Amino acid sequence: MVTVGILFGGRSGEHEVSRCSAASVFTHLDRAKYNVVVIGIDYDGRWYLQDKPEVVHDDSFGTVLKLEKRNECFINHYERDGRLYLYNSVTGDEVAADVLFPVVHGTFCEDGTLQGLLDLSSVPYVGAGVAGSAIGMDKDIAKRLLRDAGIPVVPWIKITKINWNDEKDKIITQICDDIGFPCFIKPANAGSSVGISKVKNISGIDKAVTEAFLWDYKILVEKGIDAREIEIAILGNELPEASIPGEIRPNHEFYSYEAKYIDADGAQLIIPAELDAETAKNMQNTAIKSYSALECSGMARVDFFLDKKTGEFFLNEINTIPGFTSISMYPKLWEHTGIVYKELINRLIDLAFNRAESKRSLKHDF
Repeated sequence: MVTVGILFGGRSGEHEVSRCSAASVFTHLDRAKYNVVVIGIDYDGRWYLQDKPEVVHDDSFGTVLKLEKRNECFINHYERDGRLYLYNSVTGDEVAADVLFPVVHGTFCEDGTLQGLLDLSSVPYVGAGVAGSAIGMDKDIAKRLLRDAGIPVVPWIKITKINWNDEKDKIITQICDDIGFPCFIKPANAGSSVGISKVKNISGIDKAVTEAFLWDYKILVEKGIDAREIEIAILGNELPEASIPGEIRPNHEFYSYEAKYIDADGAQLIIPAELDAETAKNMQNTAIKSYSALECSGMARVDFFLDKKTGEFFLNEINTIPGFTSISMYPKLWEHTGIVYKELINRLIDLAFNRAESKRSLKHDF
């Protein structure tokens, strides 16, 4: 029987979100088809094998996977029969996983770092590889590649810390002249709306920039658009499929971290989205095109802004490890398209093995 390793937690501002997503994956994994090994990563980056995985109540997130800081372990960073081996740092006991299901959102996983580690071990894993993960996480690089692929993106400017320190007044003028208000200031490499501020006038820029720089050395300033938020789920490797579109209707000023995870009434999920057939099809095709342009594989959620006045749509961002709770948009979109949660997990694991097999067929030496 195949052993699936569920990896959760991590060193990012989305640690708690990851625990919530992992609880759902753990609960819905088909025990008749898979054995399961659960590995929690603490805030300091230590890996802990969970000998008795437990889903517990959380006041903010409903349910989360408990992270016990026992059984600290190391892993093989070299190929050993295509499996990931976890070695207890005290006893030396080992446990192996045939495929990894990373449910670690944000930095030090969704950005390609974890994928690189798993590639060293030639271990199959769910989701995008190093390139797709890194590109999808970096909103600035992703926007440039999408723009070059002919995909419409929201106007933006990039700011680095050194730019801000040396040319603050010039940048503020550029924001006022080229972007305007309202605008959104956000870290280039973060998810779950962490570090994002909506800025309505020039007086709010400094505070928003300071907040964004807490999370990344590079930040973005994006034009604010009065838009509907449409999301499409993608599944597949070389021949990806698109789900039906869904719509997020925030009850907050924008779809913030609180609206997504803390406030039970923070947003409405409308599936399917109320779109005409032509717009829906164009968005689906654009989502698939962007998925391929950014070197994604396995899965992703593609988020669009649909301008309420003009009817134009813009690709906002792509999420290579989307929220995976049973009520998250990614699994809900596939459920309404015809793939239930348990089958979705099966499909993703199959895709992980298929991609790993393709990579193993390549030559690595002369």
